[in-house]
Amino acid sequence: MFGNDKHKRADIGQFSGKTTIIAQEAELRGDVRFTGALQVDGRIIGDIETDQGLVRVSEHGYVEGIIKAPSVLVNGQVVGDVHALEHLELDTKARITGDLYYQAMEMVIGAQISGQLHYVGAPEQVSRNTSVADVEPG
Repeated sequence: MFGNDKHKRADIGQFSGKTTIIAQEAELRGDVRFTGALQVDGRIIGDIETDQGLVRVSEHGYVEGIIKAPSVLVNGQVVGDVHALEHLELDTKARITGDLYYQAMEMVIGAQISGQLHYVGAPEQVSRNTSVADVEPG
C-alpha cells in the first residue's frame, strides 16, 4: 500500500501449465490438494489446501469447506474458514461465511464477511515474538 509493495501478489498467470479449473457447471465433492493454481468457477464441497499456490473463487464459484493457501482471491461465495498465509483479496461480489486468517488483506467495497478477522502476521515476526517472549527477565 502507498507504493510499499512488500507483500507480493500472486497471479494465476504465473502458474501457467499448473492451473486447474473447476468449470461453471461442474461440482466436485471431496478435498482438493494441489500445487499451482486452482480456479473455481463451479462448486467444490470439501476442503482446499496447497502449500505453494493460489486459489481463486470466481464470481460464479462456490466453496463449502476450509481453504488453506498462500494466496486466496475471492469474488464468489465461500462457506467455511479461509486461511491465506500470504495474501487475501476479496472482490466486490465476495460473500464469506466463516473466519478469515490473513497476513495481508485487500477488500473492495461490496464484499461481505460473516465471521471474524484474524491477523496472523508475518512468519518472521511470529518467530521473533516467540523467542522474545520465551526469554525470562534476569
